[in-house]
Amino acid sequence: MSEEARRHYRACNLCEAICGLEITVDAANILSIKGDAADPFSRGHICPKAVALQDVYRDPNRLKQPVRRTPDGWETIGWDEALDEVAARLQEVQARHGRDAVGVYLGNPAVHNSGTLLAGPDVLRALRTKNRFSATSADQLPHHFAAWLMFGHPLLLPVPDIDRTDFMLIIGANPLASNGSLMTAPGVANRLRSIQERGGQVVVVDPRRTETAKIADQHYFIQPATDVYFLLALLNVLATDKLMRPSDLVSTEEVAKLCELATDYTPETVAERTGIAAVELRRLAHELANAPRAVVYGRMGVSVQAFGGACQWLINCLNIVTGNFDRAGGAMFPVPAFDLLAQARPGKD
Repeated sequence: MSEEARRHYRACNLCEAICGLEITVDAANILSIKGDAADPFSRGHICPKAVALQDVYRDPNRLKQPVRRTPDGWETIGWDEALDEVAARLQEVQARHGRDAVGVYLGNPAVHNSGTLLAGPDVLRALRTKNRFSATSADQLPHHFAAWLMFGHPLLLPVPDIDRTDFMLIIGANPLASNGSLMTAPGVANRLRSIQERGGQVVVVDPRRTETAKIADQHYFIQPATDVYFLLALLNVLATDKLMRPSDLVSTEEVAKLCELATDYTPETVAERTGIAAVELRRLAHELANAPRAVVYGRMGVSVQAFGGACQWLINCLNIVTGNFDRAGGAMFPVPAFDLLAQARPGKD
């Protein structure tokens, strides 16, 4: 490294994994961006988004000051003028068309910026619009809906105990690329490999041969957006073959109702729709039930479809009825560094 070059260590702000970055720069250029091997969280992991940060920085179309569109093209204006015009236009739109005529979108970097976190809520309250969108509404609201419905709060999200499980069923997720979204797991490749080394299995259900699918013991190519039928078929086999061992978290009556929901979704019924043979569906259900410790994990591919909420609900149900919920090696609630729910107040209907 030349005398002019310097290394900076930062956290990537493009998703909740917040991977550590080692950025080498000289006076005017970014020389390299790579994962920070010393970061205790990401341990050197990096995805294409982080590498592309330099493309954003160098983009000749990147806006560095406010501009306004005029009949003759875009013109540069000052910040005070821009803020005043935005406020006036927003007020005008809402006065003419109602408060919900304005929509708000908050992307991932917003939650990594203290200024946005502090000022954003006040802006939203001032606008009083119901049309609020975010990275969450784009890829994970079904997780939160299922958590609220089943556990009482949208942030009570169970995650796989990857280090102690013997059988991990991964549906619509690619943790080797994401570092384990929502279950952020440093060194996830090594941790999945450890499952295999201790005699366990990693099974992937995905319409695409992802990076994670390539290292899995089994990969099932499922027809896109048919995961809900796949999950119901697993539940059907667990019920009909008497493979359930639910914990005390659910009553006998609740389990009976759950089994009833899956009655019509036999492996033979859903095989053609999902693209997975009935014999494979039955075998997979038995492997899930008979593993000493198992966990079902579904992520974005399961959520961004018509039955995303039902899929996440069924994933929680499968972990519960196989006795793998809130126990070692199954789906567990992590202990947070900062417990945001400790002061949570009861919600209202």
